[in-house]
Amino acid sequence: MRFEDALAALKMGDAVARSGWNGTGMFIVLMPALYLPPFNTQDTARKVNDRTAKWIGKDTPLDCQPYIAMFTAQKQWQPGWVASQADLLADDWVVVPVEA
Repeated sequence: MRFEDALAALKMGDAVARSGWNGTGMFIVLMPALYLPPFNTQDTARKVNDRTAKWIGKDTPLDCQPYIAMFTAQKQWQPGWVASQADLLADDWVVVPVEA
């Protein structure tokens, strides 16, 4: 599968990886946009946490844009994955089944 097809699969909610990647268990996913009310909002279960409010302010809602994240071979979540030229030109992309 080409990168264009992998990108389409990401947009459909699938996880994808390259069969040529050296690491075991690696894949990328598209994280959807997220909006959370400000930290100081009352009576809400989901809101900006104190760690985020430290940087954006307690009165600021979080407006997070979509991004691609990688689950690495070291089992770490790496937000902001960017394709290399080799990734863009590769034709060894595959859809990866991920257990929820």
